[in-house]
Parts: sequence; structure tokens; C-alpha cells
Amino acid sequence: MSVPSREVHKRRAHITALPLYYTGHLLKKHSYETDFKKYFAELRGDTLFLYKDDKQDTYTEKLNLLQLRSMQLASPYQRKIPTIFIIMMHTEEVHLKMDNPDTGEEWRAYIMTMVKKEIPSQLQLLPGQRLLLEDALAQEKIRISQVEKPPLPPRPAHLLGTSASVPPQKDTRDHISPEMLPCFFNVTRQEAENMLRQNPEFGDIILRPSVMANNYALTLRHVTAKGPVMKNYRLIYTKSGFIIQLETAVTVSSLQEVLEYFLEKTEYRLHPYTPGGIYETRIAVTHPECVTPSTQTNVPKAQVAPAMLMCSQNKPGEGEYVVPNEHNLNKVQLDEVRQVVRLRQNYTKSERTKYTLTGTHLPFIMQSRSVWDI
Repeated sequence: MSVPSREVHKRRAHITALPLYYTGHLLKKHSYETDFKKYFAELRGDTLFLYKDDKQDTYTEKLNLLQLRSMQLASPYQRKIPTIFIIMMHTEEVHLKMDNPDTGEEWRAYIMTMVKKEIPSQLQLLPGQRLLLEDALAQEKIRISQVEKPPLPPRPAHLLGTSASVPPQKDTRDHISPEMLPCFFNVTRQEAENMLRQNPEFGDIILRPSVMANNYALTLRHVTAKGPVMKNYRLIYTKSGFIIQLETAVTVSSLQEVLEYFLEKTEYRLHPYTPGGIYETRIAVTHPECVTPSTQTNVPKAQVAPAMLMCSQNKPGEGEYVVPNEHNLNKVQLDEVRQVVRLRQNYTKSERTKYTLTGTHLPFIMQSRSVWDI
């Protein structure tokens, strides 16, 4: 079941997002082709969209008329003989063929009017046809006035003119609009290729200035079976946007759309070049290591050394005590210890003998019991 013509028209208007000025059947071929191919053509804005027939809702190809340099007749007008126009573009030569001179004149009138934004002086049109053409021109001027001109990226210093006739450009880096993309760099072709070659993990596409004034370029890294390949594309800046110079030129309104076009055509296998720092991907909590005491930790010496020393060579007898090291006691303490030891030795020899100790010695003895276990 075929789609209604009204639905086809809505889909075309949505896809192209441009007003319709003129339609009709025509034939087209490139200069290197032998035979013409038949298309249903629509002139929307300043672009000529070509469809296989009047039922197709998606265009097969399009011609950006802003690249038009000239439009000339292949031969003089002749009645009942098809008219052929030779259209010279910036990058190609296209031949358009119409069924008769009247239809060819209407196509020429609309194409030249949309390109120059004015009605050519020498036209063979009826009054009604001219009124329709004037109405289309008024709509196109309104459309152009509503289209924001994309900002130009800043030019690199090595491309700025130094002669007196060309004033140097001001630094506009602080006034870059949000449309400027992170993958745009003020680098040359060689520098862009080196960036992509040395840092493939950052991305595959770089936007950069061209060596030609007011033009820009796109450098991309494409991986093939034989290895990575560097490709460069020229972007021509015009009043209505940017022209991507391909076999069939493509016009977009901004650098963002340039990038989106390449991402779509490469099926999103490529990514914009956006360098960044290295970031951690794991969250880990580091606990302080346990402090291991050194084997040579200096332990303060006790003021009173133990009285009982179990020496392997000279073991004291049962109930005997050894005098502490004299270096650890002062003179008063040493005298008291000696006195207590003598008293204890005498007590062990004769348990019947009882001694009464003065109050001066008692506290020290009590302390000695707790330390030495007397």
C-alpha cells in the first residue's frame, strides 16, 4: 500500500527542515557519466534534493547550491527539445536535463534566485510565475535572517598575517561560545596526526584550522586491516554554515553538526579527541600499618633490681639471697638492703631469734617484699 502524498510531503519537510519553493521531474548526471538518471527534485531553501520518484520520503542525494559557480545552457533554447544546463560547482560538474525550454527556464530562475538572493534581470517568465518567485525569495530572506551564523574558531598564531594590510586577530579565547567543541585544537595537520597517533585512547577525531583563511579541517584516525590510517577533510565556512568537501558535498549549520555527521557516517565507531587526566576506577581504604616494636627498644632500668638472681653457674641455696647490683641503688638504699639481708640470713640460721626492726626499715622492707617477693 502506497503512502499518501500528504504524508510523504510531511516526512520530507521534517527530514530536510527547509521550506519548499519548487518541484518537478528532471534528469541528472555527472560529467564523467554517460547516461542521465531520472529523479523527482525539490528545491528547499538553497539545496536541491533528489528522490527516485515522487513517493520516496528520503532523498537519494542533494546538491548544495551555495557551491554553485555558474549555470549555463549546453545549447541554445529550441522548441520541443529538452534543455540541458551545465552546473559548475566548487568540486564537481553536474548536468541537469529538463523536458522542455519552459520548464528549464523556471528551474534556472529559482536556482539562480536562491543562490544570489535576488531575481535575475533576464528571465522569460509569465507574470504569475514571477509573483510566485518573488514570494519564494521573500520566504528565503526571512529564513536566512533567522539562522544564527556559527562562530568562527580562533585562528592559530602561526597562521595569522603579519603584514600591515592585514591586522592581527584579537585573542578571543575568553569569548568562545558554548558551540566550540573540546575536540577543536589550534594545531597543524602534522600535529593533529601526531596527537591521534600517540594517544589513540583519547579519541579519533580532531577539528582544527585549515591553512586557508576562514576554512577549517577535520583529521581522523581510522583503523583498517593494514593498520591505522590518517584522513583529513576540508570544511569551508559560508554564511549559512560549513560545507564538508566530499564527493557529494554536505552542508551543515555548525561545527557540532560536522562532528555529528562524521560520527553517524562511521557508525559511532570513532570518538572525538578529548584528552584528560588519569583517574582511579576503584575506591580503597588504606589502614595504617601496625607499629611493630623494635627488637632494640630501650626499656628503662628498674631503680631496684631483683634480689633473687637465678644464675646457671652459681645457684644460691634455698633461702639465700643475693645482694642487688650496687650501680642501681644509692648509698642509703644500699645500706638498708644490706642490713635487711643480714637480718634475714641470721633469721634463717636461727629461727628462734627474734628481731625488732625500727620504723625506718619497715617501709623499705614492705616495698622489698613486693618487688623481690621476700
